Amino acid sequence: MTAKQNYEAWLSGEEFDEETKRELRGIAHDDKEIEDRFYKELEFGTGGLRGLLGAGTNRMNLYTVGKATQGLADFVNSQKGQEKGVVIAYDSRRYSKEFAFAAAQCLAANGIRAYIFESLRPTPELSFAVRELGCIAGIVITASHNPPEYNGYKVYWEDGAQITPPKDRQIIECVNQVTDYGKIKTMEKEQAKKGGLLCIVGEELDARYMEELKKLTENKEVIKEQGKELKIVYTPLHGTGNVPVRRILSELGFTKVYVVEQQEQPDGDFPTVSYPNPEDEKAFALALELAKEKDADLVLATDPDADRLGVYAKDEKTGAYMPFTGNMSGMLLCEYLLEQKKKKGTLPSDGTIVKTIVTTNMANAAAQAYGMQLVETLTGFKYIGEQIKFFEQEKNRSYVFGFEESYGCLAGTYARDKDAVAAVMLLCEAAAYYRSAGKTLWDQMLAIFETYGYYREGQKSITLKGAEGAEKIQNILKKFREDGIKGIPVQSGKVLQVLQTRDYKKGIITDHLHGGNRPTGLPASDVLYYELEEDAWLCVRPSGTEPKIKFYMGVKGSSVSDASEKLEQLEQGMEKLLNS
Repeated sequence: MTAKQNYEAWLSGEEFDEETKRELRGIAHDDKEIEDRFYKELEFGTGGLRGLLGAGTNRMNLYTVGKATQGLADFVNSQKGQEKGVVIAYDSRRYSKEFAFAAAQCLAANGIRAYIFESLRPTPELSFAVRELGCIAGIVITASHNPPEYNGYKVYWEDGAQITPPKDRQIIECVNQVTDYGKIKTMEKEQAKKGGLLCIVGEELDARYMEELKKLTENKEVIKEQGKELKIVYTPLHGTGNVPVRRILSELGFTKVYVVEQQEQPDGDFPTVSYPNPEDEKAFALALELAKEKDADLVLATDPDADRLGVYAKDEKTGAYMPFTGNMSGMLLCEYLLEQKKKKGTLPSDGTIVKTIVTTNMANAAAQAYGMQLVETLTGFKYIGEQIKFFEQEKNRSYVFGFEESYGCLAGTYARDKDAVAAVMLLCEAAAYYRSAGKTLWDQMLAIFETYGYYREGQKSITLKGAEGAEKIQNILKKFREDGIKGIPVQSGKVLQVLQTRDYKKGIITDHLHGGNRPTGLPASDVLYYELEEDAWLCVRPSGTEPKIKFYMGVKGSSVSDASEKLEQLEQGMEKLLNS
């Protein structure tokens, strides 16, 4: 059917409620809006759904959530997973609670036990809960750090990680087979509860999650010594982090924790920020004001579902609060854990660091220095979580730490997704440890650069919305793939030559220096990666969750300023390449 025909079907269909129809009648004369809402089904991708809220097949609403859940239910039943059940969590976004219960009621109607949290919870606790409750799958309703007009639906499998091949494709097939919204099953809440098909979970699981986090600490004595002195400013950015972050810091002994009052309460409108993303410096405006008032040592922000952490730390020499990229905070925690475990003799001989292909190459240098193995995955933390499963199955490696450039990391294997609650805890512990040695976190970051080299990374995203935007994104990738890139101009007359091209869609690495091809060894994905001279690199990929094409890049310099200058030149060269 055409977009217009789909629109008319929703207006006339008995399965759609009056509120939905009222919203659709309001766009009756807006052909462009009708086209955007109905030109396709909201795609159930390799992790689930994410999209704008609203009525229509290409929007997040009760009907598209119902379709996704019916497809998931069909797959769970095909795997005989009814009794194991599915656990559901949700964040503070608009309609998150409604979507969560709609999913639970659909599962119950399909004979599948649904566990749902009594109130909003962070995504990493959902990952923990899947394995802790012995469920076959998990669902979290969140759009992570996207603007307030978005929501999403992520699916986890029984290992606690987001779905990966082949399960993702199998579930997608089941979802795509649900073509009639009128045949999506549902059951009243009370009926589901009475039948043992809808179970509420809460404090008991929270306490078990907290205990697992505490096991990650390396220096409880240092926390006792410094916890009453370290000054911490924290903002949950109106999301799920407020309660668990404050609880874990309090129980460990950090007493000077100052929460940004204006951003403390959950609010899906995110009234104090345009973009609730700890990667965005604007999201820190209120936190930095409070930090200056309290003379804080560090400033922390978690995104709405509390799986990403943003960090600023005070530079005592200048008094300024210095921002940490996700690569920097990830490396700081990685180095701290490796250093502590080595001192205690608890660093496993088969220890492994896991990172994505667009994460800093400084991790490679650290792994080599500590005699650790390093594994690279495709972009997306689900692939890091998947590696933990592989290590356990094959019994050939011990997971020590995993992180990605987009402000997410995981220490330990209690969960299989990035955890900002644990990251806050460990970062505060690290700050206490270095404080006892007369150092700030910024001092330690500079020491890490001195040890491994001045690595610097950046990212540029281009947003291209709608059907036309999706086509433009594909055309850009096609141009890069078909034309090929021999080098990137970085300054007058100088070109960084491409040494290797990795085409993850074709699964081939082409060696331009020595000739020949070899396999990438990773699953197929529409990603191009260029290894350049002078330890530089560039990666191009479409976003899996937003209408964007992303350009990642990295350099290695001789100082902070040199690395910054090289990164700026590489970004300018990339833009010239894009516009040529």
